[in-house]
Amino acid sequence: MKSVSLASVCAAILLAGCAGSGTSTPAADSASWYNPLSWHWSALNPVSWFGSTPEVTEQGVGKITAATPMTEAAISKSLGGDYHLRKGMRGDGGKVSTFWQALSDGKVKMEISGQSSVSRVVVMDDKVSGPGGVKLGVPFSTLYSEAFGACKLAGDREGSDVRCQAPGSQHIWYQFTGEWHGPEGLMPDNATLKKWRLNKIIWQS
Repeated sequence: MKSVSLASVCAAILLAGCAGSGTSTPAADSASWYNPLSWHWSALNPVSWFGSTPEVTEQGVGKITAATPMTEAAISKSLGGDYHLRKGMRGDGGKVSTFWQALSDGKVKMEISGQSSVSRVVVMDDKVSGPGGVKLGVPFSTLYSEAFGACKLAGDREGSDVRCQAPGSQHIWYQFTGEWHGPEGLMPDNATLKKWRLNKIIWQS
């Protein structure tokens, strides 16, 4: 009987406490309560202690999309603040274009360009992956059997590098580099390309 009475008293005290809390400011009280079913559990996950590494998808790179303004604040927020941004300018077809470089450990990891909003991101960060987990350093032969129909020379500023459209993608390109002793402006043969490795992942809107 004593145990029953003690339980009744404890229950009454708890009910009184709950009733008292109902008269105070809800927001302040709810913030002070520990809820094991809420965000507290995510704090125990080691992954959440570090910034998540962005991935290249059809929509963009991480949270950078074609709707992201070409401003330092917008790009930095979309990258989660994990990179230091540096603004640059270059001549492009008789016009001057601006771009942002995303740096980590003093090295350029991404180059973001566009007009009012982002239209292109060049990824040089070996921590960033493309569709299916593709990362920098993967051999050409892992992704392609031949260059025909998928690849072209990357362009004047890229030396002899070859750029290939990612399989099944409309917005992602893989750029490969390697040793080549052939004539300038000529696409390397497939036997040579098989030894080349991915050095850039490019997203373009």
